[in-house]
Formats: sequence, C-alpha cells, structure tokens
Amino acid sequence: MNKEKIELNDKTILVTGSAGFIGYYLSKRLLEDLNNVKVIGFDSVNDYYDVSLKNWRLEQLGKYSNFTFIKGNLADKELIKKLFNEYKPSIVVNLAAQAGVRYSIDHPDVYIESNLIGFYNILEACRNNPVEHLVYASSSSVYGGNKKVPFSTDDKVDNPVSLYAATKKSNELLAHCYSKLYNIPSTGLRFFTVYGPAGRPDMAYFGFTNKLIKGETIKIFNYGNCKRDFTYVDDIVEGIIRVMQGAPKKENGEDGLPLPPYAVYNIGNSNPENLLDFVRILQEELIRANVLPEDYDFESHKELVPMQAGDVPVTYADTSALEKDFGFRPSTSLRDGLRKFAEWYKEFYINKNN
Repeated sequence: MNKEKIELNDKTILVTGSAGFIGYYLSKRLLEDLNNVKVIGFDSVNDYYDVSLKNWRLEQLGKYSNFTFIKGNLADKELIKKLFNEYKPSIVVNLAAQAGVRYSIDHPDVYIESNLIGFYNILEACRNNPVEHLVYASSSSVYGGNKKVPFSTDDKVDNPVSLYAATKKSNELLAHCYSKLYNIPSTGLRFFTVYGPAGRPDMAYFGFTNKLIKGETIKIFNYGNCKRDFTYVDDIVEGIIRVMQGAPKKENGEDGLPLPPYAVYNIGNSNPENLLDFVRILQEELIRANVLPEDYDFESHKELVPMQAGDVPVTYADTSALEKDFGFRPSTSLRDGLRKFAEWYKEFYINKNN
C-alpha cells in the first residue's frame, strides 16, 4: 500500500486514553523520543479499574513540560470540538475506549457511549479540522469465533461474539466511511492481548497476581484450553509509532473519485500461548521477583472452569502486512514480558506499601 510519510517532530499529537495503559506508554515514548513535540492527553479517568493507577500514569506524564492533559468524556461533542479548535492536532491517536469483553455483557451503555459516540465525535472533529493521520485502536476481538488461524486482516469479521467486539468493528466501518467521504487518512490497529508493567488490573495476568497475593483462587477458563497471542506493551507502542509515520496515501480511483485512504493492521506476537503455560510462567516469575514465596501452593489456588460468554478459544495474529509495510513485528517473549511485569508489581505494590 502506498504511504504518505508523516514527520512526527515539531507536531501537536492528540492521544486519547492517555491515562490508560497503552496511551500512557505511547505518550511517554513520544515525549522522550521526539523533538519539539506537543502531546495533548485526553482521558475521562473513569473508575472501571483502580483510579490510583491511572493517576500514577498521569503524574509520570505531568513531569514533561510539553505534555498537556485534559480530563473529559469523549462523548462530549462540544468539548472535543473545542479541543480541536484550540490545539489543532496534526495527528490523532484514539486509544480511549471502554475496554473489556466480559464487562460489556452487563454494562452495554458505557460501550455505546465511549466506543461509538466517542469515536464518532473524533471522526467529526477530524472532518472539520483536517489531520494528517488518524490512528485508532481496534481489537483482535473483531475476529469473533473465526476458526481459521492465524487471523488475517483479509478475513471476514462479521460475527462478533461480544458487544465490545461489535463496537470495535463499528469503529473500522465508521473510519472507512469517513475516509471515503472526507478523505481522512485513517489506520486501525487490531491489538492482541496487550500486557506489561502498569497494565490493566482487569487483565488475566494482573488479576491472577492480585488474587494469588491474597490467597484467593484463580479461575482458568475453558479448562485451560484457551490460547492467547500475548503482546508486550513496548511492541504495541513501537508498532503504533511506526504506523503513525505512514498514512494511507490520498489517491483517486479509475472513476476520478477519491479512494478511501484507509488501512487496518494486526499487532500481535504471532505466537499463541496456552493459558496453563502462561499461568506456569507467571507463577515462576512472581516467585523469582519475590512477589510470592518459593513454597507457594499454586495447585490449591487454581480452578479450571468452563468457557465464559463472549470469550473465544484462540487468538493468533498474522502480522505479515505490518511487516511488509513497516518492517516491524513484535518479538518480546512471554517470559521476558511477565518478568518485567513481576518486577514492576513488586516495586509498585509491595515495596511501596512496606
């Protein structure tokens, strides 16, 4: 695909969801690596999970003089309009969304508000304040119950198994429509099970650790027969930054009308891990980091349970398009990633409280 090279230095970049896991790491990289960049962070800082973790991330970002934070709701159209008018971002990375597959089953309203209305507001703002590139988070969940693996962006994704997945597929459709109608260069990124230090406490590796520390039992779904393509957060951020610098080119078709400058990529580790292996590596790294004692009885704290609604048995990314267009594929091993998480957890939760 033809790409328009985007220069990130000397630009104003809007990162929505900047108090979130990926948004924090992306903002930090941009602030540290680029010259004369302005990063505008936007987040509602809701209480879906531990707000003190979100506040800690914002405190870290607040140490950079070229970071500006705005607290607000993506569904507030007037606020988004005002933000674009005032700061005129050249590049927008939309990572703000209500996350979580299981939570969407019982709390549909917040997904419609944030993931649909919020994203529509971003698209409208990009339409009325032309940007060089809109990059947005999609999700591996759009593949639903697809049996063919690895998942390719050429696959049909018309059978979501959760509302969360349906909202992410809707984002891709809306972005395509706005790209076609208003010539907005947009790229969607389907992330595969992102993990790492300062991550989301609702994710398995983090939730398991919290439970094991308290001596509670962890539930391993589908009797441990699920496979996940775990992707370390630094790999995700590297992928985002590379994609930000290559917008789909604005070109006309044979009819003389604009072709939509639109693209979608997978970012995953292309190496699905069995959940039981994942739990074994996690427990080894928690012992190594002295988060848990060496004689911890894991077997008595594990329960194998059936598959939960909205879950899928396997996620597996085909990243050949990302590799071809941007020369990058994630490569951090699960053990290395979980080791970094365990060391951070000890520092943040255990050392801090002692």
